[in-house]
Amino acid sequence: MEIVPIVDEGLGNSSYLVGLGDGRALVVDPFRDPSPYLAACDRRGWRVAFTAETHLHADFVSGSRELAARGAEIVVPARARVAFPARGLDDGDEVDLGGLRLRALATPGHTPEHLAYLLTDGDEPAAVFTGGTMIAGGVARPDLLGAEHTEPLARAAWRSVRDRLLTLPDDLPVYPTHGAGSFCSAGTSGERTTTIGRERAANPLLAARDEDGFVARLLGGLGSYPPYFLQLRQVNRAGPRVYGDRPPSLARLPVAEVDRALADGAELVDVRSVDRFAAGHLPGSLAIPLRAQFAVWLGWLVDRERPLVFVADDEVDRDELVRQCLGIGYEHLAGELDGGVAAWAAPGRALRRAEVVPAGRAGAEDGHRRVLDVRQSSEWVAGHVPGAAHVELGALAADPSRAPDGPLLVHCGHG
Repeated sequence: MEIVPIVDEGLGNSSYLVGLGDGRALVVDPFRDPSPYLAACDRRGWRVAFTAETHLHADFVSGSRELAARGAEIVVPARARVAFPARGLDDGDEVDLGGLRLRALATPGHTPEHLAYLLTDGDEPAAVFTGGTMIAGGVARPDLLGAEHTEPLARAAWRSVRDRLLTLPDDLPVYPTHGAGSFCSAGTSGERTTTIGRERAANPLLAARDEDGFVARLLGGLGSYPPYFLQLRQVNRAGPRVYGDRPPSLARLPVAEVDRALADGAELVDVRSVDRFAAGHLPGSLAIPLRAQFAVWLGWLVDRERPLVFVADDEVDRDELVRQCLGIGYEHLAGELDGGVAAWAAPGRALRRAEVVPAGRAGAEDGHRRVLDVRQSSEWVAGHVPGAAHVELGALAADPSRAPDGPLLVHCGHG
């Protein structure tokens, strides 16, 4: 048996490709793009025979249907009630993987339907895939289904960890889906994987003396999350569109078509670097540089149903841009401005500009400008510029009036 982590650093999540020893493989919680799993299988002479979902994901679109189109059998929690062909499992159900077995453990908490999967070799536990019920240094948040479900799910998480997972052997490897950088996580050690014994000894949430203490710690540490989280559970329940071997590419839109798209309500997203955006950009464009975290901020700042028009340059990887958009369910990709900023400005239209101030001289030379810190609350608490105002970027986008009056120097965690 071999377990290969496939990590999405931008979303802060891990999926796992498990070699079953007979040329077949299992994938746990696959991302939408199947290419990393197919490439890893090609290198090893495997084929994906099974794909297992621990829960209905809120932060990414599942790739199980893409893998099923290539011959894999989908395994899901029966309580997820998915609308596509899949084998639904309840607590204690097992899947014969040919020598190895996958046993479902009902572990509600992050979601009501949540299953952990215990992989056994004969009678011996070999690994457990815990999704969001137990992660390295924490658990996944219980508040994504609404306030009325939050405390009941937090209490369910306590029982799932104490009565189901902590009864497993201390040396058993634990492979969570959510981890550092995931807005589904509540607390994390920064590690991607762990063991039962390590979590028993060092997980701060599990150090609570009782259920009430655990719930208080968990609910007291929850931050904000992107609004698209409220939509993807239903996308994953209904079954996302399958692209197969032909994912979409970005159409090249002449300036006149871009003007028409914007007049019809499209969002203009500039994915170039910060410096290039600052040097000259289209009025009204939204700067989200293409990097590992691009999808999270697209999902935080732009409605999922709005058509998207992109401004790019030669440094932008178009395939990566499309992959990240589709990965969180943004499929209305109108195209990109053909010729970029230069084409738009050629008729004599004026560009907008923004000043980039090096942090080292911001305090000395910009005392007349108030600092606005748009990082997450957890980052603000860990340390901030004295006298700065603080409004999280997501909250600022929803209500710009929360920004202080007067000239502002704005900064995030990346500058």
